[in-house]
Amino acid sequence: MLFNAIMHVSFYTDRMDEMIDFYQNKLEATPKVVVRYKIYLDRDDRPAFQAIAREDPERVFYMYFELAPGQFVELFPKNEGMVDDDMPWNSRLGYSHFALTVDDIYAVREKMEAAGVEFDTAISKGPSETYQMWAHDPDGNMFEIMQYTENSYQLVGHFD
Repeated sequence: MLFNAIMHVSFYTDRMDEMIDFYQNKLEATPKVVVRYKIYLDRDDRPAFQAIAREDPERVFYMYFELAPGQFVELFPKNEGMVDDDMPWNSRLGYSHFALTVDDIYAVREKMEAAGVEFDTAISKGPSETYQMWAHDPDGNMFEIMQYTENSYQLVGHFD
């Protein structure tokens, strides 16, 4: 294969504090990187970012939360002029969801529910023979939590 892993998925948010709480405290992701606009103070090649850096150097440019070794969710604060399309999940082209694998989906669900995560579905075995459950972050970004079985198509392959 050409690639080793998906390194990160990235989201813009206008609820940074809620998103930090969700990923850090509810999903137990490790904050790994915080980059502030001051990094652009001496970057004449990025005048828009440099202007923000001069006005508010401590403003967060982006953050990385490590969900699994070397795999991250990246969060950017909403930029001026961005609009929320306010479309329900699975009604637009493009991004749909990301998925996380676990060793014990029942134990993970119990722990996450105790932390305040509300799930959108029960645990079920999907058509790929893999256990799954669905949830969303404070911005409504859907994610799937999956547990492989010995018959999971992702492990054994399947062409129909």
